[in-house]
Amino acid sequence: MVMDLVQVAISRRSFLKSAAPFALGLRTIARGQTPIESGRFSEDDLPLAREQLLRTVNEERSQAGLSKLELDGLACNVAGDHALDMAKGEFLSHWGSDGRKPYHRYSFAGGTDAVQENASSADDILSLTPAGVLKDLHDMHLSMLNEKPPNDGHRRTILFPAHTHVGFGIALRGFHLRLAELYVAKYVRVDPIPQRVKSKQSVLFSGRVLNQQNELVGVEVYYEPLPTPPQIEWLRVERSYGMPDERESFQPRLPAGVHYSDGTAGEIEMLAGGNFRVRLPLSKIPGINTIMVWLSKGENGVPFPASQICVLVD
Repeated sequence: MVMDLVQVAISRRSFLKSAAPFALGLRTIARGQTPIESGRFSEDDLPLAREQLLRTVNEERSQAGLSKLELDGLACNVAGDHALDMAKGEFLSHWGSDGRKPYHRYSFAGGTDAVQENASSADDILSLTPAGVLKDLHDMHLSMLNEKPPNDGHRRTILFPAHTHVGFGIALRGFHLRLAELYVAKYVRVDPIPQRVKSKQSVLFSGRVLNQQNELVGVEVYYEPLPTPPQIEWLRVERSYGMPDERESFQPRLPAGVHYSDGTAGEIEMLAGGNFRVRLPLSKIPGINTIMVWLSKGENGVPFPASQICVLVD
């Protein structure tokens, strides 16, 4: 079942308890196989394929009154590795063969921004030529854009207003074509933190909101077990992904004498120029801890995720 990104109007004080984890789906296209033609799609054709997909996405967003996206090199690399993993294993999943999810892959590759992934496959494709594969990629993307509610998770991802960048991963193995689209939201610059720590430790998390029109409304730390490689049969069953249920929430520190509805005064120190810092406790047992910054466009805006930074705890 495909689940959409849920957007609800929630107050600055209550969003951390109300915000639902997002989940995204998959799209499969079946083709009838025909004889191989001369001139096969190769890595040399990837720049053109990405350029055409970016142009298509930006045309779609412009028609919806949304800002255009820029191509992100890291997102292309991460999405490309996942597309190749899926093509080699002949599966379609947001999980990789190592058990990692999209935000794990992007963060451990060095990314600090929030990401959402669309993934699509086409098997027994009609043509292996550059022109044929480019047409299939266009059709695969279009099938996601043309989804109808309530099963329109891919479309919502393509047209999510907060995205600023995108990366396209494309892989072809035999007649198996895979497309991974990794959408990125770049709104926060964070200071470096260790990617691996011992259990029962904490980290000082700090950074800066890049646009002062956006307001930091909270930080969450999500806890989940260490990933393990799934069975190939599990990877071949379509399923959505989301953030873990277990999490701890932190809010901006309020002035003296002012408290949130739960009686707390907040933990995040807000500094001049959009800077912030907060000490975050990590899990007491091995796992992956993901730090997510939430922003809103003004005090009454709908909160959106602006970072997904993973820390391996062992």
